Amino acid sequence: MNNKSWNDLLDLIDGKKIGYQPVGFIIDSPWIPGWYGITNIQFFASDEHWLKSNLKAINFFPDVWFLPGFWSEYGMCTEPSAFGARMIWLDKNLPHAEKILKSIEDISTLPQPDVKTDGLLPFVISRLKENQECIKKAGHDIRFAITRGPLNIASFLMGTTGFLMSLMMNPDESKAFIERITQFICDWIKYQKECFPTIEGIFVLDDIIGFVGEHEFTEYVIPSFKKIFSSIDANVRFLHNDSMGLITAKFLKEMNVNMFNFSFEHPMGVIRDLAGPEVVLMGNIPPRDVMAKGTPEQVKVAVGKAMNEISDHSRILWSVGGGMPPDVSNENIQAFIEAVREYPK
Repeated sequence: MNNKSWNDLLDLIDGKKIGYQPVGFIIDSPWIPGWYGITNIQFFASDEHWLKSNLKAINFFPDVWFLPGFWSEYGMCTEPSAFGARMIWLDKNLPHAEKILKSIEDISTLPQPDVKTDGLLPFVISRLKENQECIKKAGHDIRFAITRGPLNIASFLMGTTGFLMSLMMNPDESKAFIERITQFICDWIKYQKECFPTIEGIFVLDDIIGFVGEHEFTEYVIPSFKKIFSSIDANVRFLHNDSMGLITAKFLKEMNVNMFNFSFEHPMGVIRDLAGPEVVLMGNIPPRDVMAKGTPEQVKVAVGKAMNEISDHSRILWSVGGGMPPDVSNENIQAFIEAVREYPK
Protein backbone atom coordinates (compact mmCIF):
# COMPACT_ATOMS: atom_id res chain seq x y z
CA MET A 1 0.00 0.00 0.00
CA ASN A 2 1.19 3.54 -0.70
CA ASN A 3 1.74 5.89 2.21
CA LYS A 4 -1.57 7.75 1.83
CA SER A 5 -3.64 4.56 1.66
CA TRP A 6 -1.77 3.07 4.61
CA ASN A 7 -2.30 6.19 6.71
CA ASP A 8 -5.97 6.26 5.70
CA LEU A 9 -6.29 2.62 6.78
CA LEU A 10 -4.79 3.47 10.17
CA ASP A 11 -7.25 6.35 10.49
CA LEU A 12 -10.11 4.05 9.48
CA ILE A 13 -9.11 1.62 12.23
CA ASP A 14 -8.98 4.50 14.71
CA GLY A 15 -12.51 5.53 13.72
CA LYS A 16 -11.45 8.80 12.10
CA LYS A 17 -13.11 10.32 9.04
CA ILE A 18 -11.01 9.88 5.90
CA GLY A 19 -13.31 11.83 3.56
CA TYR A 20 -14.37 8.94 1.33
CA GLN A 21 -15.62 5.37 1.46
CA PRO A 22 -12.65 3.14 0.61
CA VAL A 23 -12.64 0.19 -1.79
CA GLY A 24 -10.15 -2.63 -1.30
CA PHE A 25 -9.53 -6.20 -2.48
CA ILE A 26 -7.31 -9.06 -1.37
CA ILE A 27 -5.38 -10.00 -4.51
CA ASP A 28 -3.01 -12.90 -5.04
CA SER A 29 -2.47 -15.90 -7.32
CA PRO A 30 -6.13 -16.84 -7.92
CA TRP A 31 -6.70 -13.53 -9.76
CA ILE A 32 -3.44 -11.83 -10.79
CA PRO A 33 -1.94 -14.30 -13.32
CA GLY A 34 -5.09 -14.67 -15.43
CA TRP A 35 -5.83 -10.96 -15.30
CA TYR A 36 -2.24 -10.17 -16.32
CA GLY A 37 -2.18 -12.84 -19.05
CA ILE A 38 0.38 -15.33 -17.75
CA THR A 39 0.24 -18.87 -16.38
CA ASN A 40 0.28 -19.60 -12.68
CA ILE A 41 3.73 -21.15 -12.89
CA GLN A 42 5.09 -18.04 -14.64
CA PHE A 43 3.68 -15.95 -11.83
CA PHE A 44 5.23 -18.10 -9.11
CA ALA A 45 8.57 -18.72 -10.84
CA SER A 46 9.41 -15.29 -12.24
CA ASP A 47 10.25 -12.27 -10.11
CA GLU A 48 9.80 -10.10 -13.19
CA HIS A 49 6.26 -11.34 -13.91
CA TRP A 50 5.35 -11.15 -10.23
CA LEU A 51 6.53 -7.55 -9.89
CA LYS A 52 5.13 -6.26 -13.18
CA SER A 53 1.72 -7.85 -12.64
CA ASN A 54 1.41 -6.30 -9.17
CA LEU A 55 2.56 -2.93 -10.47
CA LYS A 56 0.02 -3.08 -13.28
CA ALA A 57 -2.80 -3.71 -10.82
CA ILE A 58 -1.96 -0.77 -8.55
CA ASN A 59 -1.45 1.56 -11.51
CA PHE A 60 -4.60 0.43 -13.35
CA PHE A 61 -6.76 0.99 -10.26
CA PRO A 62 -4.96 3.71 -8.29
CA ASP A 63 -7.91 4.38 -5.97
CA VAL A 64 -8.22 0.77 -4.80
CA TRP A 65 -6.48 -0.55 -1.71
CA PHE A 66 -4.96 -3.86 -2.84
CA LEU A 67 -4.22 -5.94 0.23
CA PRO A 68 -1.87 -7.02 1.58
CA GLY A 69 0.11 -5.41 -1.25
CA PHE A 70 2.91 -7.13 -3.20
CA TRP A 71 2.09 -10.45 -1.56
CA SER A 72 5.04 -12.80 -1.91
CA GLU A 73 3.21 -16.12 -1.88
CA TYR A 74 3.08 -19.58 -3.37
CA GLY A 75 -0.58 -20.34 -2.96
CA MET A 76 -1.44 -22.76 -0.19
CA CYS A 77 2.02 -24.34 -0.39
CA THR A 78 4.02 -21.71 1.47
CA GLU A 79 3.65 -22.75 5.12
CA PRO A 80 3.03 -26.52 4.64
CA SER A 81 6.24 -26.71 2.60
CA ALA A 82 8.23 -25.77 5.72
CA PHE A 83 6.94 -28.94 7.38
CA GLY A 84 7.95 -31.09 4.40
CA ALA A 85 4.69 -31.27 2.42
CA ARG A 86 4.91 -32.39 -1.21
CA MET A 87 3.90 -29.53 -3.53
CA ILE A 88 1.98 -29.94 -6.79
CA TRP A 89 2.37 -27.16 -9.39
CA LEU A 90 -0.07 -26.65 -12.25
CA ASP A 91 -0.18 -24.17 -15.14
CA LYS A 92 -3.89 -23.41 -15.04
CA ASN A 93 -4.83 -24.23 -11.45
CA LEU A 94 -3.54 -23.23 -8.07
CA PRO A 95 -0.76 -25.28 -6.48
CA HIS A 96 -1.61 -27.50 -3.58
CA ALA A 97 0.22 -29.29 -0.79
CA GLU A 98 -0.39 -32.99 -0.18
CA LYS A 99 -1.01 -34.18 3.35
CA ILE A 100 1.87 -35.89 5.11
CA LEU A 101 0.22 -37.14 8.31
CA LYS A 102 -2.04 -40.20 8.40
CA SER A 103 -3.19 -39.65 11.97
CA ILE A 104 -2.74 -37.31 14.91
CA GLU A 105 -0.24 -39.75 16.42
CA ASP A 106 2.17 -38.95 13.57
CA ILE A 107 2.71 -35.35 14.68
CA SER A 108 5.73 -36.47 16.69
CA THR A 109 7.50 -37.16 13.39
CA LEU A 110 7.10 -33.57 12.20
CA PRO A 111 10.12 -31.30 12.42
CA GLN A 112 9.74 -27.86 13.97
CA PRO A 113 10.58 -25.70 10.96
CA ASP A 114 13.39 -23.19 10.87
CA VAL A 115 11.68 -20.14 9.35
CA LYS A 116 14.97 -18.87 7.94
CA THR A 117 15.78 -21.97 5.90
CA ASP A 118 12.88 -24.39 5.45
CA GLY A 119 10.53 -24.97 2.53
CA LEU A 120 9.50 -21.99 0.46
CA LEU A 121 9.95 -19.47 3.27
CA PRO A 122 13.42 -18.28 2.12
CA PHE A 123 11.98 -17.73 -1.37
CA VAL A 124 9.19 -15.55 0.05
CA ILE A 125 11.77 -13.36 1.78
CA SER A 126 14.18 -13.31 -1.15
CA ARG A 127 11.48 -12.18 -3.61
CA LEU A 128 10.63 -9.23 -1.41
CA LYS A 129 14.27 -8.29 -0.83
CA GLU A 130 15.05 -8.48 -4.57
CA ASN A 131 12.11 -6.21 -5.41
CA GLN A 132 12.00 -3.95 -2.37
CA GLU A 133 13.60 -0.96 -4.10
CA CYS A 134 11.21 -1.20 -7.06
CA ILE A 135 8.28 -1.40 -4.65
CA LYS A 136 9.53 1.70 -2.84
CA LYS A 137 10.04 3.58 -6.12
CA ALA A 138 6.39 2.87 -6.92
CA GLY A 139 5.44 4.68 -3.70
CA HIS A 140 4.63 1.56 -1.72
CA ASP A 141 6.15 -0.37 1.16
CA ILE A 142 6.09 -3.87 2.62
CA ARG A 143 3.42 -3.45 5.28
CA PHE A 144 2.26 -6.90 6.37
CA ALA A 145 3.68 -10.07 7.84
CA ILE A 146 1.49 -12.72 6.23
CA THR A 147 0.68 -16.30 7.13
CA ARG A 148 -1.97 -18.98 6.92
CA GLY A 149 -3.52 -19.72 10.28
CA PRO A 150 -2.79 -22.76 12.48
CA LEU A 151 -5.97 -24.69 11.74
CA ASN A 152 -5.55 -24.04 8.02
CA ILE A 153 -1.97 -25.32 8.06
CA ALA A 154 -2.98 -28.33 10.15
CA SER A 155 -5.69 -29.21 7.62
CA PHE A 156 -3.12 -29.30 4.83
CA LEU A 157 -0.69 -31.42 6.78
CA MET A 158 -3.33 -33.89 7.93
CA GLY A 159 -6.29 -33.47 5.59
CA THR A 160 -9.32 -31.42 6.56
CA THR A 161 -11.55 -34.35 7.55
CA GLY A 162 -8.83 -36.11 9.54
CA PHE A 163 -7.87 -32.95 11.37
CA LEU A 164 -11.44 -31.97 12.29
CA MET A 165 -12.11 -35.50 13.51
CA SER A 166 -8.99 -35.37 15.66
CA LEU A 167 -10.30 -32.25 17.42
CA MET A 168 -13.18 -34.38 18.69
CA MET A 169 -11.44 -37.72 19.17
CA ASN A 170 -7.99 -36.62 20.31
CA PRO A 171 -8.35 -33.18 21.93
CA ASP A 172 -5.08 -33.22 23.90
CA GLU A 173 -2.96 -34.26 20.92
CA SER A 174 -4.79 -31.79 18.67
CA LYS A 175 -4.15 -28.97 21.08
CA ALA A 176 -0.45 -29.82 21.18
CA PHE A 177 -0.43 -29.93 17.36
CA ILE A 178 -2.04 -26.48 17.11
CA GLU A 179 0.35 -25.08 19.70
CA ARG A 180 3.34 -26.33 17.68
CA ILE A 181 2.03 -24.72 14.53
CA THR A 182 1.19 -21.53 16.42
CA GLN A 183 4.78 -21.26 17.63
CA PHE A 184 5.96 -21.73 14.05
CA ILE A 185 3.63 -18.96 12.88
CA CYS A 186 4.83 -16.56 15.58
CA ASP A 187 8.45 -17.27 14.62
CA TRP A 188 7.58 -16.70 10.95
CA ILE A 189 5.87 -13.38 11.64
CA LYS A 190 8.78 -12.18 13.78
CA TYR A 191 11.27 -13.13 11.09
CA GLN A 192 9.33 -11.23 8.43
CA LYS A 193 9.37 -8.17 10.69
CA GLU A 194 13.10 -8.64 11.28
CA CYS A 195 13.72 -8.68 7.53
CA PHE A 196 11.39 -5.76 6.78
CA PRO A 197 11.11 -3.17 9.57
CA THR A 198 8.42 -1.34 7.55
CA ILE A 199 5.98 -4.11 8.54
CA GLU A 200 3.29 -2.75 10.87
CA GLY A 201 0.50 -5.21 10.13
CA ILE A 202 -0.27 -8.91 10.54
CA PHE A 203 -2.47 -10.68 8.00
CA VAL A 204 -3.70 -14.19 8.87
CA LEU A 205 -5.88 -16.36 6.63
CA ASP A 206 -7.73 -19.31 8.12
CA ASP A 207 -11.05 -20.66 6.82
CA ILE A 208 -10.99 -23.82 8.94
CA ILE A 209 -11.82 -21.82 12.07
CA GLY A 210 -15.29 -21.43 10.56
CA PHE A 211 -15.87 -25.19 10.73
CA VAL A 212 -15.65 -25.63 14.49
CA GLY A 213 -18.24 -25.03 17.21
CA GLU A 214 -18.04 -22.45 19.96
CA HIS A 215 -16.52 -24.84 22.49
CA GLU A 216 -13.71 -25.82 20.11
CA PHE A 217 -13.29 -22.18 19.13
CA THR A 218 -12.69 -21.06 22.70
CA GLU A 219 -10.47 -24.05 23.41
CA TYR A 220 -8.26 -24.03 20.31
CA VAL A 221 -8.73 -20.88 18.27
CA ILE A 222 -8.82 -17.95 20.69
CA PRO A 223 -5.58 -18.76 22.63
CA SER A 224 -3.70 -19.47 19.41
CA PHE A 225 -4.82 -16.38 17.52
CA LYS A 226 -4.33 -14.10 20.49
CA LYS A 227 -0.73 -15.25 20.64
CA ILE A 228 -0.27 -14.84 16.88
CA PHE A 229 -1.76 -11.34 16.73
CA SER A 230 0.40 -10.32 19.69
CA SER A 231 3.65 -11.76 18.30
CA ILE A 232 4.81 -8.32 17.10
CA ASP A 233 3.61 -4.80 17.77
CA ALA A 234 1.14 -4.34 14.88
CA ASN A 235 -1.25 -1.48 14.20
CA VAL A 236 -3.28 -3.57 11.75
CA ARG A 237 -4.33 -7.05 12.85
CA PHE A 238 -6.20 -8.41 9.87
CA LEU A 239 -8.06 -11.75 9.80
CA HIS A 240 -9.54 -13.42 6.72
CA ASN A 241 -12.14 -16.15 7.23
CA ASP A 242 -14.69 -16.47 4.44
CA SER A 243 -16.26 -19.69 5.68
CA MET A 244 -18.88 -19.53 8.45
CA GLY A 245 -17.88 -16.51 10.50
CA LEU A 246 -20.54 -15.81 13.13
CA ILE A 247 -18.58 -17.41 15.97
CA THR A 248 -15.38 -15.77 14.74
CA ALA A 249 -16.99 -12.33 14.64
CA LYS A 250 -18.19 -12.76 18.20
CA PHE A 251 -14.66 -13.30 19.54
CA LEU A 252 -12.54 -10.90 17.44
CA LYS A 253 -11.71 -8.71 20.41
CA GLU A 254 -10.48 -11.72 22.41
CA MET A 255 -8.34 -12.73 19.42
CA ASN A 256 -6.79 -9.23 19.26
CA VAL A 257 -8.18 -8.64 15.75
CA ASN A 258 -9.12 -5.16 14.52
CA MET A 259 -9.90 -5.88 10.85
CA PHE A 260 -12.05 -8.73 9.51
CA ASN A 261 -12.79 -10.07 6.01
CA PHE A 262 -15.69 -12.51 6.11
CA SER A 263 -18.17 -14.49 4.01
CA PHE A 264 -20.67 -12.72 1.76
CA GLU A 265 -23.32 -15.03 3.24
CA HIS A 266 -23.34 -12.94 6.42
CA PRO A 267 -25.08 -9.53 6.21
CA MET A 268 -22.91 -6.57 7.14
CA GLY A 269 -25.21 -5.52 9.98
CA VAL A 270 -25.14 -8.97 11.57
CA ILE A 271 -21.35 -9.07 11.59
CA ARG A 272 -21.20 -5.52 12.96
CA ASP A 273 -23.50 -6.45 15.84
CA LEU A 274 -21.32 -9.45 16.69
CA ALA A 275 -17.93 -7.82 16.13
CA GLY A 276 -18.71 -4.53 17.83
CA PRO A 277 -18.04 -1.00 16.57
CA GLU A 278 -14.23 -1.03 16.91
CA VAL A 279 -13.43 -3.58 14.18
CA VAL A 280 -12.96 -2.61 10.52
CA LEU A 281 -15.20 -4.83 8.40
CA MET A 282 -14.06 -5.75 4.89
CA GLY A 283 -16.78 -7.00 2.53
CA ASN A 284 -19.24 -7.96 1.35
CA ILE A 285 -20.55 -8.90 -2.11
CA PRO A 286 -20.35 -12.46 -3.52
CA PRO A 287 -16.88 -12.88 -5.06
CA ARG A 288 -17.54 -15.66 -7.56
CA ASP A 289 -21.21 -15.42 -8.56
CA VAL A 290 -21.34 -11.62 -8.76
CA MET A 291 -17.84 -10.14 -8.94
CA ALA A 292 -16.50 -12.74 -11.37
CA LYS A 293 -19.58 -14.04 -13.18
CA GLY A 294 -21.97 -11.10 -12.93
CA THR A 295 -22.43 -8.09 -15.18
CA PRO A 296 -21.33 -4.58 -14.16
CA GLU A 297 -24.96 -3.76 -13.40
CA GLN A 298 -25.28 -6.81 -11.16
CA VAL A 299 -22.12 -5.74 -9.34
CA LYS A 300 -23.62 -2.31 -8.70
CA VAL A 301 -26.85 -3.84 -7.40
CA ALA A 302 -24.92 -6.13 -5.04
CA VAL A 303 -22.85 -3.24 -3.72
CA GLY A 304 -26.01 -1.26 -3.03
CA LYS A 305 -27.53 -4.23 -1.22
CA ALA A 306 -24.46 -4.61 1.00
CA MET A 307 -24.39 -0.89 1.77
CA ASN A 308 -28.06 -0.94 2.73
CA GLU A 309 -27.48 -3.82 5.15
CA ILE A 310 -25.82 -1.46 7.61
CA SER A 311 -26.68 2.11 8.58
CA ASP A 312 -23.29 3.21 9.93
CA HIS A 313 -20.60 3.11 7.23
CA SER A 314 -17.70 4.03 9.49
CA ARG A 315 -14.90 1.49 9.84
CA ILE A 316 -15.88 -0.33 6.62
CA LEU A 317 -13.63 -1.24 3.68
CA TRP A 318 -15.93 -2.15 0.79
CA SER A 319 -14.87 -5.35 -0.91
CA VAL A 320 -15.95 -8.88 -1.73
CA GLY A 321 -16.68 -11.48 0.91
CA GLY A 322 -13.32 -13.19 0.49
CA GLY A 323 -10.34 -12.76 -1.81
CA MET A 324 -10.52 -11.66 -5.43
CA PRO A 325 -11.49 -14.78 -7.41
CA PRO A 326 -10.28 -15.72 -10.90
CA ASP A 327 -11.72 -14.02 -14.00
CA VAL A 328 -12.85 -10.74 -12.44
CA SER A 329 -12.88 -8.17 -15.24
CA ASN A 330 -11.74 -4.56 -15.27
CA GLU A 331 -15.33 -3.57 -16.05
CA ASN A 332 -16.67 -5.23 -12.91
CA ILE A 333 -13.98 -3.70 -10.72
CA GLN A 334 -14.75 -0.28 -12.16
CA ALA A 335 -18.48 -0.87 -11.62
CA PHE A 336 -17.75 -1.69 -7.96
CA ILE A 337 -15.74 1.52 -7.52
CA GLU A 338 -18.46 3.61 -9.17
CA ALA A 339 -21.21 2.04 -7.06
CA VAL A 340 -19.42 2.95 -3.85
CA ARG A 341 -18.75 6.49 -5.06
CA GLU A 342 -22.35 7.01 -6.18
CA TYR A 343 -23.96 5.78 -2.99
CA PRO A 344 -25.65 8.63 -1.08
CA LYS A 345 -23.40 9.86 1.69
